[in-house]
Amino acid sequence: MAATDLERGRAAYDDRRWAACVLALRAAEAAGELQHRDLKALAISLYLVGDDAGCDEVMERGHQTALDRGDWRLAAEVSFWHGFTLFGRGEHARAGAWLARSRELVGEHHLGGVEASLPDVVEARGLLAAGRSEEAMELARRAALVGRELGDPNLEVLGRLTVGQVLLQQGRTEEALACLDEVMLTVSGGDLDPPVAGLAYCAVIGTCMGLLDLPRAREWTGVLSAWCDSQDGLVPFRGQCLVHRSQLKAMEGDWTAALDEAQRATARLGDTASGNAWYQLGEVHRLRGAWPEAEDAYRHANGLGRQPEPGLALMRLAQGRTDTAVTTFRRLHAEPDRVDRLDVLTGYVEAMLAAGDVGAAEVAAEELATSADLGPLVHRARADEARGAVRLARGDAPGALACLRPAAEIWRSLAMPYDVARVRVRIGDACRALGDDASADLEHDAARETFTRLGAAPDLERLDGRATGADGLTTREIEVLRLVAAGHTNRRIASELVLSEKTVARHLSNIYAKLDLGSRSAATAYAYDHHLV
Repeated sequence: MAATDLERGRAAYDDRRWAACVLALRAAEAAGELQHRDLKALAISLYLVGDDAGCDEVMERGHQTALDRGDWRLAAEVSFWHGFTLFGRGEHARAGAWLARSRELVGEHHLGGVEASLPDVVEARGLLAAGRSEEAMELARRAALVGRELGDPNLEVLGRLTVGQVLLQQGRTEEALACLDEVMLTVSGGDLDPPVAGLAYCAVIGTCMGLLDLPRAREWTGVLSAWCDSQDGLVPFRGQCLVHRSQLKAMEGDWTAALDEAQRATARLGDTASGNAWYQLGEVHRLRGAWPEAEDAYRHANGLGRQPEPGLALMRLAQGRTDTAVTTFRRLHAEPDRVDRLDVLTGYVEAMLAAGDVGAAEVAAEELATSADLGPLVHRARADEARGAVRLARGDAPGALACLRPAAEIWRSLAMPYDVARVRVRIGDACRALGDDASADLEHDAARETFTRLGAAPDLERLDGRATGADGLTTREIEVLRLVAAGHTNRRIASELVLSEKTVARHLSNIYAKLDLGSRSAATAYAYDHHLV
């Protein structure tokens, strides 16, 4: 006997063939065959294929049907899950209204069990956001326990996710990660409703990215990708998770995939989350030297409430607009409570070195080192790299190598090729300053190969513009020296390089100190002797 539409729809749901499920259950619905569990399956399938309007209509109809029948438990359940899916789409106001309706039904009709505990998870997250972590912990643990005792993995996972977030807020990082790893084992078992599983994957990956625990983030991102690939018709999971996937792809050196993920995120996310997606899109364009596209992305991010810094300032630096970048980084540096303080310090060091203010760069590098001592490997590598860059600018090539080589090893261990290449450029500069031109060429050639493969046009341009035998001068200092040798005044140099005359004078002072020179004529002679002009 041929299967009915209802049977085909149920089978498609079990097999995670969402488009086929929608088609069959819609046909069964037209024949009046759907039961409550089938309505839920239809709503979830519509959500997963991206038919938000259809999902809303089925949810709201299911809720009204439950009210008409006086099935308060079912009405409370549908209200919660409707709010949950709306929240996943970034429609927080509507989500809040439906979640409140679920809570009201629980209270008015004295409901217990799973339906009573699901709103507790939402309340716990609100308490957590308000800084009331102990109260949040109590509610979340109780909800997770109810879920376990009643055999409801959705409730258990939602409760334990919140427990993990509370532990993080309390600074109990190792406990939090252990809790979240347990959550993911439950999720991987496959018994959860798909929207809850997707939320759990994205929440855990987001936590790992926030902690810069890149190995864990990569591991769970791989599991999420396999989960997505196992489902036919699934619209790739939405949320901040898309942004994190783009960030990981960029770190791994797959910039084409990083662009694709970021572009999908800009199309799917709403409100501030979309601002984060546009910022990430700008970051990838910046690394590739696609200035107009990066500028547009940063402006979109800013319009959506996501500050375009420090990325936009780093782009100005790469474009040679050093004074503009320095002004912005000085302002960012004066805001000590920023959550991205370490990112700001990293960019600030680069900007100050480009401006020739080695003293300011050194102070920031030491703050970065102090902050990174017990932090993630990413921060330690940044700190080592910053200290190495400062020592190189001071003319201390051996000291620079002592910092830069450990930084390169950390980046290599984290499988971040662009960062490895960037450090190898400085290692080559240090070798050159010590007279080891053969080793310098090897380091620069390795960096050049990576930059070429990645499409890092600005880095390639800077590397190919380096001169040999420049005794530790930065790229900007070499540019200034060439223009001095061409007979240009400080004012003319400032105009050509888009710098202030004060910055040009500082560069000249650094050049004289590094090369042990005392005049413009001596600097000109040095430039000709070393084939810089």
